[in-house]
Parts: sequence; structure tokens; C-alpha cells
Amino acid sequence: MSAPTIRALIADDARAVRVALTANLTKAGFEVESVPTAEEGLERLGQEHFDVVLTDVRMPGRGGMWLAEQALQIYPDLILIVMTGHGRVEDAVEAMRFGATDYVIKPVSKDEILMMLSRALEGRALRAEVQNLRDVVHAHFGFENIVGTTPVMQAVYEQVQAVAPTRTLVLLNGETGTGKELIAHAIHAQSPRKDAAFVRVNCAALPDTLLVAELFGHEKGAFTGAVKRHIGRFEQANNGSIFLDEIGDISPAMQVKLLRILEAGEFQRLGGRETIKVDVRVIAATNRDLRQEVAEGRFRRDLYYRLNVFSIRLPALRDRRDDIPALVGHFVSRYADHNERHGLSIDGSAMQDLLRHDWPGNVRELQHVIERSVILTQGDVIQRVHLGDGAPIQTDSPVAANAQYTGTLKDQVDAFERQRIVDALREAQGNQAEAARVLGISRSVINYKIKRHNIQQRAVEFD
Repeated sequence: MSAPTIRALIADDARAVRVALTANLTKAGFEVESVPTAEEGLERLGQEHFDVVLTDVRMPGRGGMWLAEQALQIYPDLILIVMTGHGRVEDAVEAMRFGATDYVIKPVSKDEILMMLSRALEGRALRAEVQNLRDVVHAHFGFENIVGTTPVMQAVYEQVQAVAPTRTLVLLNGETGTGKELIAHAIHAQSPRKDAAFVRVNCAALPDTLLVAELFGHEKGAFTGAVKRHIGRFEQANNGSIFLDEIGDISPAMQVKLLRILEAGEFQRLGGRETIKVDVRVIAATNRDLRQEVAEGRFRRDLYYRLNVFSIRLPALRDRRDDIPALVGHFVSRYADHNERHGLSIDGSAMQDLLRHDWPGNVRELQHVIERSVILTQGDVIQRVHLGDGAPIQTDSPVAANAQYTGTLKDQVDAFERQRIVDALREAQGNQAEAARVLGISRSVINYKIKRHNIQQRAVEFD
């Protein structure tokens, strides 16, 4: 596919300048239009899309300064280059103060203007790419994309919404595999720091000496093998967020070093004397009971209180079994698409086994089971035999033992959701507000879902 044509608008009252620029830019592959006044230039901008505007400063009427200011207020991403004569450079500099991309002194050199445009277009493309990557990250890690509608997960969403816009340190508690890193990403993505760095450090993966250098950086020659300066993770995360995973595993000596930066926001690189100040939002996570660790003398009490400003506990999967069908649907869809196995569904008995299992590895374990089952499945339906190590997952849990799932995966998830709403309405004696509270959703959401699933009053059958 060929690259899109770059459209340029030239505004200059000198016909010779317009003709020369039009010829040179057209030869370079631009699509060019030209006008003799600033007023006509603004009119054309309102009628057509242009990527680039080249305007002379001095023209009859309002002039190029007016055109530049008006155009950039309406189209802030516009590449706008001001052309000016000798002795009028101050005008061009003034135009750049309110957003002009660059300026060139007349007479305009073809090579100079083409180089200037090439540099400006490359910069715009780079900014667009960075923004696209940010959008992808924000879309992937936005908390609304975390699967789960049970009351315990709704409580997590509410806490994320409440704390994300603040500067507050957050401590995430939960078993391994409950999604602590995903929630940390969501907090960052919903915060004012979302366009800055999100830096992750697994505190349990490194010994103290390496962890100090990794977090705070080191100067050249600080230790054997330190052949150049290394910028630490806290510096990398300046104005952004740092996620300290497995914070409960760090040593007492490391706890002292961490406490200082949490309290003062400053540190020194290993082997350095300069005190470095950073503005970093800290999100920590642990699968340990830090209160118990403090009681048994393995974790500093002052560090615990510093970390435990705003705590979010992530539920184990066994405590939100009603989310399993939606999670299964999410992972089947992801890995089916990844492996070009579109239209893959799951057998009802296999879904029952997944609902009965206790999931000691939580959502991560379920994710791996579904990924493996998608690979093992030769047909269009995941069977019980594809779960686990070639044998069905079995537990004694009675949850959903009588559930029936047939049809496509979407049909199965819809059937489960419909049945849960019916059950909640029966439990609430037909009171929709109470049923919504039980399900952890709003009144408007349950009204929408009742209509979507065509749930009639006779289907509820309450006394």
C-alpha cells in the first residue's frame, strides 16, 4: 500500500514565490494548493484537510501571523512553517511561541524547505506512533477490560476508580495469579501519569546487591563489571509509576533503603554522591500477609505503615466462581484468535469441570489451562480430555454441578448470565434493585440485561 499523499497549502501574496514553491513541493510528492491572502488560506483550511501550511508573515489584509494563530487554534497538529524576510525574524519567533513548527528566511531554498518539512513530518509520525502505543496500552490495561462482574470484583473496580486519580501509594494484596500486575497497570492507565513510564520490578527475583543497583542505579566503577553509569528504575519512572512486585520478599537491609525513598523521594546511585530527587507513584504488591510478617519480625513496622496507605485485596478465583464462564470465554477467544482457530467453543461437561475446580493458581492457572486446551483441541469444541494433563480436572466442589452448557461459547456465557440473573431475582423475590445489589451491578445494568435476555416474570417463579 502506498503512503498517503501529504497535502500542503501555501499562503503568500508574491505570485513568483507561490509558483516556485508549488513546483518544488509537487516534484517532491506533495499535493499543493496556494492562495494570495491569509483570509483565503483560513477559508481553504476550513474546506479541506491539509497536513502542512507555509505562510508569509507580511501579506495584504490580516497577514501570516493572524493565519498562523487562527489555524493552530483550530488544528493544533498542523505543521505550520512561517516564511519571513531579513529583519523580520522577530515575527517568526513570535509565531513559534504560539505553536508554529519552524521558520525560514526568504529567499526560500528548495533543499532547506524540503529538509525542514521532512524533519517535521518524521516528528509528527513519531508522535502519532507513540500515541498509538499509549492508546493500545491504555486500552489493554484499562480496568474496564479486566474480566469479572461479581460483587468482590466490582468492589475492586470501585477502589481502583477512587485511588487512580490521586498520588497515593497503593498496596495490592492477593494470592499468586490473582492479577495484581494487571490492576497496577490499570491504576497507572487511569491516572494523570498515564502518559509517563510504568516500570515493573520483581523484588523477589534479585539478590540485595543487584536489587539496589536495579532500583537506584549505579555509577561507572561502582563495583566490578560496572563499566558505565546505569540509570535505575526509580529514575526511569520519574513522573510516572513504579510497580514493586513481591515487596514482602525484600530483606531487612533493603527495607531500610526503600523506606528512605518512600519518605523523602530521594536517593543516591550506588557509588555516587549526588542526591537525586524523583516524583514517582509507587504501587506495591505482595502475596504475603505483611501484618503477620511485622508481628514475626520479618518486615519493618514503619515500612508496613508507609506502604499500607491504600490497600486493595484481590480475591482468589475460588471466591468469584461466577466469573469463570466469562474468563473462559475471554481466554478461549484470545488464544483461538492467536492460533487462527476462530469459532472454537467449549463443551458443557468441560465447563462444569472448570467451575468445580478450586484453582490454587487462580486466574493465571485458568489462563494456562485454556491456552493449552486450545492447542490440544483438534476439532471445534474443547472437551474435558483437553483440560489438565490429558485428563479432566476433577474436584469435589458442588458448584454448578447441575449447570448445562450447549451451543457456541457466546451462547454458553449468555446462558450462564441469564441463569444468574434469574436466580438473583428469585432470591430477591422479584425486587430488581435487590437483585442488582446481589449481583454487584447497577439497577440500569440489570434492567438492560433483563431486556436483552428476554426474562419474563413467569420465568422467575418466586413465591
